[in-house]
Amino acid sequence: MIKNISNLGDTAVYCDFGSEVNESINANVIDYFNHLSKLIKEKKVEGITNLTPSYNKLIISFDLTKTNYKKIANLIDSLIIHRDIKNDNQKIKIPVCCDDEYGLDLIRLTKKLNINKDKILELYFNTEYFCYMTGFIAGMPFLGDLNKNIRCDRLETPRIRMPKGSVGITEQFANIYTFESPGGWNIIGNTPKKIFDDKNLDQPALVNPGDKVSFYQITKEEYLNWNE
Repeated sequence: MIKNISNLGDTAVYCDFGSEVNESINANVIDYFNHLSKLIKEKKVEGITNLTPSYNKLIISFDLTKTNYKKIANLIDSLIIHRDIKNDNQKIKIPVCCDDEYGLDLIRLTKKLNINKDKILELYFNTEYFCYMTGFIAGMPFLGDLNKNIRCDRLETPRIRMPKGSVGITEQFANIYTFESPGGWNIIGNTPKKIFDDKNLDQPALVNPGDKVSFYQITKEEYLNWNE
């Protein structure tokens, strides 16, 4: 489970679950995240101000006037996580338009990967992705694991403006830009679906850690006429 627990500054605890990035390790991170979130919500523990899960780490921030590192570390050590507890993970389908004006890097990727456009898209759309974490910008999902034949490095020069809804790939991951933002991922299309809704205070993010995501291709006409 947790390999190591250590300080991260004066007001955070760093929980290290391992160096690899895979579903098994990430499932442990999410289990602890969900368990602690429930305890905080039920007010069985106080002083924790934020939980930040990543691929294989969990950062627990706390208010030093209410608790301290030792108390939090002891709490974590005492937790008993039941893996058979039913979770709320979802399977989500997301439409993507890959016309040239949306697939900004497809032509460049055909040359870099030495694979034609249709094959890149076939490999991309025939994979079910696991959400390891969200971050960088609000609700942006980091989705693994990309087919090995279309894995690629980030752009050498990031774009100043990445259009909202851009669907990108880099290394073993796929992602979706939930807002217009600078970015260096390779863009293969754009989704008209709202991935993050800041007006929905209860559940603003469509995709959350632990969810499974699959993509399907739509035409430009379907994209332009998309109505949620």
